[in-house]
Amino acid sequence: MFTIGDFASLGRVSVRMLRHYDSIGLLPPAAVDPHSGYRYYTADQLGRLNRVIALKDLGLTLAQVRAILDDAVDLVELRGMLRLRRAQLEAQLAADTARLSSVEARLHMIETEGRMTSQDVVIKKIPPIRVAELSEVARSYDGADIGPVLTPLYPELFRRLETAGVNPAGPALAWYDRAEDGDGVVVHAGVGIEEGLAAAGDVAVVELPAITAATTIHHGSMDTADRSLQVLARWIEENDWRPDGYARELYVKYWPEEADKGVTELQLPVRRV
Repeated sequence: MFTIGDFASLGRVSVRMLRHYDSIGLLPPAAVDPHSGYRYYTADQLGRLNRVIALKDLGLTLAQVRAILDDAVDLVELRGMLRLRRAQLEAQLAADTARLSSVEARLHMIETEGRMTSQDVVIKKIPPIRVAELSEVARSYDGADIGPVLTPLYPELFRRLETAGVNPAGPALAWYDRAEDGDGVVVHAGVGIEEGLAAAGDVAVVELPAITAATTIHHGSMDTADRSLQVLARWIEENDWRPDGYARELYVKYWPEEADKGVTELQLPVRRV
């Protein structure tokens, strides 16, 4: 048997934690010296300790952990619970990583205020375009919310078009609308297709209307697109135009694995003041 100190080291927990688990009946020692009161544990008890820690990491209270263990959760069930928790943590990590990128982009914008680049802004008449598209709703227009929703839509869109035997007729693009209930933003992932094509398998076919847009070329990852949008905003304000909706994004060159090499034309609908 092991002393409480040795058992704590083997289980990578504190002695104080083991004493607490003993006091609530969650993990009593295998034996207690009647004279000294010293607690002793066996190697077999490491299995229960590992289950206690694993279940606690799932977010369960110690009372819930005790109820589950006393009801003899088997290894298969425990493995399933841990895999679910792992998936939840991975999703949270991905969301936090995206939000960190968004924070860094906005921090850079703040740090470069007053010394923005002189990107060329051009007013263009964008003609109507027929596109095949898939859409989902994002929580907000913030890059950290848009990216995880938009990015997976393109592989699925191209997969469905290939299945339907429809060939894209232009670069991919994205555009946005306010959700009808006002809660979030509708994210559209599209690609141009042949004029007159009324259907493209199990994806929607729509015609985007002609717009007058203030345009600029954004180089690099879309995580930093807010910088270019700020250039557009300043140019619009200084030249007596007014924005008329969300910007379209035309992906002139884009590789998901090399996002920093991307070339995107931002097309912000505008009208005269």
